[in-house]
Amino acid sequence: MTFTPPPETAAWRHLGARTGFEVVYFRPTGRGGHRIEGCTTAVEDGMTWVVDYAIEVDRDWVTRRAEIRSRSVAGSRHTLLEGDGEGGWRIDGVPASRVDGCLDVDLESSAVTNAFPVHRMRLAAGDAADAPAAYVRAADLTVERLDQRYLRVAGDGPGQHYDYEAPVFGFACRLVYDGSGLVLDYPGLAVRAL
Repeated sequence: MTFTPPPETAAWRHLGARTGFEVVYFRPTGRGGHRIEGCTTAVEDGMTWVVDYAIEVDRDWVTRRAEIRSRSVAGSRHTLLEGDGEGGWRIDGVPASRVDGCLDVDLESSAVTNAFPVHRMRLAAGDAADAPAAYVRAADLTVERLDQRYLRVAGDGPGQHYDYEAPVFGFACRLVYDGSGLVLDYPGLAVRAL
């Protein structure tokens, strides 16, 4: 399945697990990939935080670099993830075997990062695939492995529909994507605002 190119900008209203807003900008790179720059501000469990990010994906939507900054009452943090495109990672310059085999970065703070595996895998209706990701927590930017699974299903209405699972959280839902492969509805987390 081929998606249309992403728009110049997109936005999500975060609700349910947290209250907040995310804005993202897509910039094509000279190598056929994209640079995705965004910011999420939120209130969650009575705490406020801001996460700024710049993520580079190659032409196959494999994450190659993610620079992430966060701010909260606990202070400011920064981390840099660099992927070799084959599942090897360095976090702040140090090899990170705990996320070996992951091709995507998934930011806890973001709805846009669920676009990466869908673009990369290009599943046909009825097909499923595992998509482990280097998962970056919003509050402290710790990085851990997040096992995920996507099953493309025939859905009612426009767009593409995927049954999504993150077993470590006991979480499953149906994600709805637009023609450019961006989430329109992420139950319990976000809805597309633009």
